Amino acid sequence: MTDALPAAMRAIEITTPGGPEVLKVVQRPVPKPAAGELLVRVQAAGVNRPDVMQRKGGYPPPPGVTDIPGLEVAGTVAALGDGVTGWKVGDALCALVAGGGYAEYCVAPAPQCLPIPKGLTAIEAAAIPETFFTVWDNMFTRGRLQAGEWVLIHGGSSGIGTTAIQLAHTIGAKIVATAGSAEKCRACEKLGADVAVNYREQDFVEAVKKATAGRGVDVVLDIVGGDYVTRNLNALGSGGRLVQIAIQKGTKAEIAVHLILIKQITFTGSILRPRPVAEKAEIARALMQGAWPLIEAGKVKPVIHATFPLDRASDAHALMDTSAHIGKIVLTI
Repeated sequence: MTDALPAAMRAIEITTPGGPEVLKVVQRPVPKPAAGELLVRVQAAGVNRPDVMQRKGGYPPPPGVTDIPGLEVAGTVAALGDGVTGWKVGDALCALVAGGGYAEYCVAPAPQCLPIPKGLTAIEAAAIPETFFTVWDNMFTRGRLQAGEWVLIHGGSSGIGTTAIQLAHTIGAKIVATAGSAEKCRACEKLGADVAVNYREQDFVEAVKKATAGRGVDVVLDIVGGDYVTRNLNALGSGGRLVQIAIQKGTKAEIAVHLILIKQITFTGSILRPRPVAEKAEIARALMQGAWPLIEAGKVKPVIHATFPLDRASDAHALMDTSAHIGKIVLTI
């Protein structure tokens, strides 16, 4: 079932690996939803670090996925693929996608689509899927964070960080967050962090030991990697869980393995984009049950730093490259 659809659409293309200037507006055919997919008329699309990595040539889309960047969208259903039930043309939704978000239309697997939470705009909803899927699965499912436990959240002012702080706060966990300026630290505290550490001026391991009376945190949610790995192991307490979700400082680390043995640490992690639809569907169901009520009650809300129209995607990436933002950057279509 479809409504009236154009043959072509505006989309953002990565013309060659490089800086923000390589993002150009092009005309592309409107994609057709395959069986089990929805076609979304995109109203807003979130901008994320993996998009920047793809732009630079370091994070190619999985096989069979469009080269158009963009991992999360919000809008309305424009068409239904075969076998899709529970949705109709015109329904408002947000969706996690493996690519294609920087466009006027985007296909999305139906199990990865969720209704826009009540009270949120499409712009706010577009800032949810990539970060909420990532944080929920890694901090709660893999990291098993519980009420009363301590969690160390790196990049506290990022989209991932602002989401993780709010969700951890709502369940009654205690939070140490790291950020790169006094302003960003204040933002973390406002969102619910018990302790905010300016990593440019303080040693987060020492700050953790002080906050926890020497015991260490129970969970570390890390986007940094590199030389942070052993420092994270030092910051963890007995039975702690280190969850790696990105590697901004590189793929290699010299690990003090004896800390894993002595403290009985679990070191795990995951990447979201290439995982099968069935696994992402499980996370979507968990979000609908656990996170959507919190969002609709106003206890958790995506933090939007700035919006840009689609044809200024290069400006959005330039801002992300500065790391000056607090929360999410969103494209509007």
